[in-house]
Amino acid sequence: MRVLVVEDEPDLRQSLMQSLREDGYAVDGSDNGADGLFKATSWEYDAIVLDWMLPGLSGLELLEQLRREKPTPVLMLTARDAIQDRVTGLDGGADDYLVKPFSLGELLARVRALIRRSMGQSSNQIVIGDVTVDLAGRVVLRGGEPTSLTAREYALVELLALHRGKLVTRTMIYDHLFDEEDDSLSNLVDVHVSHIRKKLGRDFIETRRGQGYILSD
Repeated sequence: MRVLVVEDEPDLRQSLMQSLREDGYAVDGSDNGADGLFKATSWEYDAIVLDWMLPGLSGLELLEQLRREKPTPVLMLTARDAIQDRVTGLDGGADDYLVKPFSLGELLARVRALIRRSMGQSSNQIVIGDVTVDLAGRVVLRGGEPTSLTAREYALVELLALHRGKLVTRTMIYDHLFDEEDDSLSNLVDVHVSHIRKKLGRDFIETRRGQGYILSD
């Protein structure tokens, strides 16, 4: 899954990006509203972590313009803790709201919840045959036993599971699993699919030649 962090404070931005990467996300960053809006409208993100107080275009103004084009889930960060400020942020299009200072663990949990809900997934577990994808624990079980997957392999399984029964194109995979620094012309997807099949079964992922991949219900 791919997340955009729009935060002008350098240390906090880098800390958020690093924590999200360690949690298995592909992450892009921006330090101002105008650039954040450009990235948010140019690429497909599964969630956006957005600071309210940004130079130039504010987070609230960015959100207002974004909502004219995309429904991407947005977690708004702010030092404003008055109830009316929260109401303004949520009414302005934010999906969730976190007041600074905050726990990184709570932020990661809120991001997971935003992505899960945006995919229409109410439970933290997705069961496909003898395979269970635990969205909260970010682990995959086969026959009740944990399966050792790399962060990128898990992210691919999670993406396919959240779209189970639907075709996931290679373009979608690159859009949601790789950040702006990755090489989208590589054969990484094929390599990851091959490794996942070895660990979860040859028939776990079905290939639609020339189209993409699918997990059957």
